Amino acid sequence: MELNERAELDTSQANDLGRGSGGGGGGMGIPIPGGGGRGGIIGIVVAVLIALLGGGFGLNAMTNGDEGGQAGGGDLEQACGTANPDRLDDARCRNLLFVNSIQAYWQKEYPELGNGKYEPTDTNFFQAAVNTGCGQADSGVGPFYCPADKFVYIDLSFYDELATRFGAKGEFAQPYVLAHEYGHHVQDLLGTNAKAGQGDQSGPRSASVRLELQADCYAGAWAKHATESKDKTGREPLFKSITEADISQAVDTAEAIGDDSIQERSGGKVNPDQFTHGTSEQRKRWFTKGYEGGDPKNCDTFGTDQL
Repeated sequence: MELNERAELDTSQANDLGRGSGGGGGGMGIPIPGGGGRGGIIGIVVAVLIALLGGGFGLNAMTNGDEGGQAGGGDLEQACGTANPDRLDDARCRNLLFVNSIQAYWQKEYPELGNGKYEPTDTNFFQAAVNTGCGQADSGVGPFYCPADKFVYIDLSFYDELATRFGAKGEFAQPYVLAHEYGHHVQDLLGTNAKAGQGDQSGPRSASVRLELQADCYAGAWAKHATESKDKTGREPLFKSITEADISQAVDTAEAIGDDSIQERSGGKVNPDQFTHGTSEQRKRWFTKGYEGGDPKNCDTFGTDQL
């Protein structure tokens, strides 16, 4: 994976909340029902921070007493501007580039799904804990999407956990994580989240598993077209290149965070009745299906018995 150092990033798509207590509502903690989070929050073993998937509720922002991240990017505008020659060494700026690419893809592709225009949303970087429209959460729940305020949330230290605890050390694991979370945003816009909420939330064929596998497939579809995405000016590509080795890193990450793999790592027996995200094999296969076809219309996990 080679990023374009000349790309002009759109800092309006992310906020750096820092450490503090900004952001959305509420005292209730983020729910982590039975082994998984709603819409993708990881959680199967609460102790394990797993997560590459986004889900559903809560956070609790931060910023040392400030009011949280500012709309329009806050200090990201200066940190991630082209005047800073070292900006892509900053994890926030690299992840901002990933977000820009993912949303550029959906701006183009979403209308093809027949539901009008894509509605962009921000990613909020936080540290340790955060408040959101879904409630409160700390870094232990992993990255997630909150349907109530329609933001993606991530403590960037999660990537260290992903590498050390789950062995997903490849750099392309990072955009895969974000692409999965934005897959949940797309599902929210399409009404898929709401429909899935009416079905079973655990089990090998549950609505929760179908939702997560579809988000993996959406991430694969984005990866297929990632090098086509342009920067804020519309002239410079965001990625110079993405290799098959990068795609293999995403596949390895998907495999590392399957329900069965996580249950085994936690020291317990594999219990399909508690599956919420899909097995390692399923997650790998659905990401690959999205990547090979490059079309989110091929990601209908709700219309098949072949999960």
